[in-house]
Amino acid sequence: MKKIIKIISISLLLLFLNLLNLVNANEKIKIGLLVPMTGENKDLGSSIIKAVSLAVKDINNDLIEIYPKDTATKANQTLKSAFELKQMGIKIVIGPIFHESLTYLDEMKDLTFLSLTNKTLDLPENVISAGINSTSQFNTIKKFLDNNNLQKTLFLTPIQNFEFEIKDGVKNSKIKVFKNFEYNTEPTKLTKQIEEITKYKIRKQNLADEIKRIQESNEPNKERKIKSLEKKYTIGNVNFDAVVISDFDESLKSVATSLLYTDVSPKNKYFITLNQWFDESLMEETNIQPIYYPSINKKNFDDYKIKYFNAFNQNPSHLSLLSYDLVGLVYYLSLKSDLSKMDKLFKKKNSFKGKIGIFDIKDNKINHRLNFYKIEDKKLTEIF
Repeated sequence: MKKIIKIISISLLLLFLNLLNLVNANEKIKIGLLVPMTGENKDLGSSIIKAVSLAVKDINNDLIEIYPKDTATKANQTLKSAFELKQMGIKIVIGPIFHESLTYLDEMKDLTFLSLTNKTLDLPENVISAGINSTSQFNTIKKFLDNNNLQKTLFLTPIQNFEFEIKDGVKNSKIKVFKNFEYNTEPTKLTKQIEEITKYKIRKQNLADEIKRIQESNEPNKERKIKSLEKKYTIGNVNFDAVVISDFDESLKSVATSLLYTDVSPKNKYFITLNQWFDESLMEETNIQPIYYPSINKKNFDDYKIKYFNAFNQNPSHLSLLSYDLVGLVYYLSLKSDLSKMDKLFKKKNSFKGKIGIFDIKDNKINHRLNFYKIEDKKLTEIF
């Protein structure tokens, strides 16, 4: 009799567990979304909301529910909206976008935030940077340098608000630094600093001295030699084989142009920069080509832009692609664990393949495995 009761008890327990699993399998996947819906960045917020809705449609699972809330790109409004999401029982949030919106989020202990910022320093413990951070970029640059046996790489970093992020990325990637300089982006100061870094005046004086020496010599064919020297700007090579310019837009072009002015050419020294999101204007700058940089997969990005345009009849923002992939990441992780334990999943080692490429997750950090590209003769080429 006891044996029968025991068998019945085990059967009921198994039935209960099966029913529990069925309930969990049908549990809603609630994802908060913190983006600017008002204010100067509302268009960016709108683009991200559309990208998230597109991701939900592509996943095609009715259990996913998205709850957008406004940040207005203000820390206090972000906190207020985060509190509202917490009251709704939400555990995982995509956003906010900007680093300055993260200030008070450590007060929301029960929530995990996947911020679109690429900054990784001084983040609250419950905030995970999902942007294309400096470590991801320098990991890729290191691979290129190693593949080409480049031993003497000069690093040029602007004195802006992200030089510490650059230093952290260089340190984390264990990239070999030959020399490192920080420069002022003000044009006249920049030119002077580049002259000093490349020892331009010394090399220019070397040329003048050599021309004078030949003029005063009895060397044969000295007129031909002098004419040949007069076509040059300097004599003497710089003691580096590659330069990494951690800059963007017009400031990047100014640094590269200053290097050209000091007789350092991309034809014989590698010019490398950071992720430029395929800036079309660089294609026209033939004088500073070839120029190299790490980035997300171009084909995947183009496919996404077509998908987005077909859905909304407008072009997406770069950050919207990140948010599109983060929906897929949360869905993928939700299949492995309860959303209430999501913070633990970001401490473990995981990898996820999205449109942007492969995410590597570990110790509350997201790094991206990036591709590497070259622009030369107005053409973009994938190196790896």
